[in-house]
Amino acid sequence: MASLQRGSFWIKSAQAMLLAVAVCFWLGASNSSARFNDLSHRMMCTCGCAQLLGECNHVGCTESGRERSELSAAIEAGNTDQQILASFAAKYGATVLAAPRTQGFDLVAWIAPFAVFAAALLGTILLVRRWSIGRTQAAAQPANPEMDALREKIRRETESGNDGGF
Repeated sequence: MASLQRGSFWIKSAQAMLLAVAVCFWLGASNSSARFNDLSHRMMCTCGCAQLLGECNHVGCTESGRERSELSAAIEAGNTDQQILASFAAKYGATVLAAPRTQGFDLVAWIAPFAVFAAALLGTILLVRRWSIGRTQAAAQPANPEMDALREKIRRETESGNDGGF
């Protein structure tokens, strides 16, 4: 009987969670101002100010107003986010997108930073290993009495005592 109640509890909890997620998605999908805000922050203004379309505050910007009205019209027409982004990229070029796409050659922009980091990490590891191997080899070399005498002579000649000067 207790296991039946536990099973019922988990089923009802899962149903409540699915209902909450569905309501959240439904509210977000129907709110055109939220879509406008999201999409305008995924695109760049083309006036050259290097700001997101939704954040462009460039004084006298002629591009952002036109682009925002195009975006509003596309949302009202019922276009999907991908269709809107694709149409803006086709019209203004790929530089209108704030982040590169995740297909084709644009995928390099996502992979390159990680590849460079991995290569730098590997190079650092190899360099440290080489340095540590060189140290252990130097320590393993037999003592050379001539070099030891020369080092001692240099130490005595450069020693200045306690006068603290040159």
